[in-house]
Amino acid sequence: MLYLCATPIGNLQDVSLRLLEVLKSVDVVACEDTRRTRVLLDRHGVSARLMSFHEHNEEQRLAVLLPLLREGKNVAVVSDAGMPGISDPGFTLVRACAGEGLAVTVVPGPSAVAAALTLSGLPADRFAFAGFLARTKAKLLEQVATFDSTGAAVVAFESPRRLKAALAAMAERWPARRLAVCRELTKLHEEVLRGTAAEVLTRLSDPVRGEVVLVLEPAGVAAGPGSGFRGANVAVERADVEKALSALRESGLGVKRAAAIVAELTGLPRRTAYEMALRVKESAKER
Repeated sequence: MLYLCATPIGNLQDVSLRLLEVLKSVDVVACEDTRRTRVLLDRHGVSARLMSFHEHNEEQRLAVLLPLLREGKNVAVVSDAGMPGISDPGFTLVRACAGEGLAVTVVPGPSAVAAALTLSGLPADRFAFAGFLARTKAKLLEQVATFDSTGAAVVAFESPRRLKAALAAMAERWPARRLAVCRELTKLHEEVLRGTAAEVLTRLSDPVRGEVVLVLEPAGVAAGPGSGFRGANVAVERADVEKALSALRESGLGVKRAAAIVAELTGLPRRTAYEMALRVKESAKER
């Protein structure tokens, strides 16, 4: 059996009982950095045979790991943090096992993507994972804009050295669009900065340190006077959406039903329409 094992993204206590059992029982643990994995194992009193398995030797290691699996041995794959195979080694081994009919399973657990989405405070019922952001401004903007018509939030990893340049590019291209910069998730110095790109830039430490996950709200849902939306099918103005929600509420429909109708007609994400409907309801009470 090949076990794909999620490991803590920061706090070493974020392990499951099943993960510890698997790491104790397998014949070999293939890991991105044996030193990092050894720290985790030592913390929990686990003894295991470790083998390096990273982006520079992934193809070569197939010649070692596949024969072990064919012989009936058990292999665990871990990355330095999170789930292997997602912006980390693991994909080629899974593909090879699938091609040969070798058994593969997953030991789920910590995820920087899920953690950042949860903490962002942004609509996250639909999201797209962009991996690591492109290095150049033009490529970065092109990469993010790829998802603008999907109604999905964009989640990406970024180097702390390039974060300010990335935010500056986004501030220029999408000045009203909200985002969250999540830094050092689950660690001692965890920090979440929310606002527009320009606002977050003014609050960043200098220099920026640690692991960074960036969450950008779906295109077209930025708040502010005169700001519009672009749903999956049609461009609409915020004021028009609010008028429609108000009219539907006055006709006797509940918040949920009114939001569902507006989402269907405009192509807006249901979560966005629902949040707006709640605000319209509260505004009506205040009047």
